[in-house]
Amino acid sequence: MDKTDRVLVTGANGLVGSAVVEHLTEQGYENVLEVSRQNCDLMDKAETEAVITGYRPNYIFHAAARVYGIMGNMKNRALSFHENILINTHVIHASHLAGARKITVMGTGAVYPYPSPRLPLVEDDIFLGRPHGAEESYAHAKRAALAMLEAYEADYGLEWAYVVSCNLFGPRDKFDIEFGHVVPSLIAKFYHAKETGGQVTVWGDGSAQRDFLFVNDCAAAVTRIMSAGRGPVNIGSGNVYRIRDIVDTLARITEMEDRIKWDATKPNGQDYRAYDLSRLSALGFDPAYSLEEGLRLTWDWYCRRQNEKSLGND
Repeated sequence: MDKTDRVLVTGANGLVGSAVVEHLTEQGYENVLEVSRQNCDLMDKAETEAVITGYRPNYIFHAAARVYGIMGNMKNRALSFHENILINTHVIHASHLAGARKITVMGTGAVYPYPSPRLPLVEDDIFLGRPHGAEESYAHAKRAALAMLEAYEADYGLEWAYVVSCNLFGPRDKFDIEFGHVVPSLIAKFYHAKETGGQVTVWGDGSAQRDFLFVNDCAAAVTRIMSAGRGPVNIGSGNVYRIRDIVDTLARITEMEDRIKWDATKPNGQDYRAYDLSRLSALGFDPAYSLEEGLRLTWDWYCRRQNEKSLGND
């Protein structure tokens, strides 16, 4: 990518999209085009095609998605599948119509089969079995996007990359106690407990293990992938943490070590997920933020945001 290229980012107000916009701007890209729910309904085919072809982007980062988290995906299987199928189908087709040179699509580690064919997870294994039942509908919608990219390359020559992401976290995430992903859900719980003097109830027993990556590192990674990556590419920090490690770190940051309660009746999700990062490493990427730095920055952002809301500055 050249600094003068028109680079369009969908989901520009969301977790990944906003971080990509900030990163590209900081790197000196002059024509960063933002698409969010405020200016385009990506579930509307005609509107999506009109907006994207109107921008005539050279490159497209597709970060928009309907995300519910583990419990949300289990309670909204049809909705999660339907909405994500529509969003991805419309954006990828519009990218072709707009004549984009390349599209990089945000995927998810949930696309991998369960049980895992091998660990760490390797990109070539994505279609070797069904995904984990807790996120199956969401995962199938994301797999469909990957299959669509392959078809559009075969028929139209559309260049693409597909980011298979580990657990991401950072500012502007969905901080929903019931339907958010693990880190934003935990941060919302810690904040509520700190404000009310209550306990933090955590789902599962803390044994599930994941690779967590701060969203600023994600933005740097996907920019490298757009510039030089092809096909599906895993991203991650290269470190695997127990959910209990995340909880302990947040408890230390918030000074709430004695107010944690584990609820083993709730789901853990997949027990272990780690990624082969050979393709990402070949692009020269190394994360800049430690787990604790990322969690502290996210906690501080969320506290500021809640304070702004309480003051009526939302």
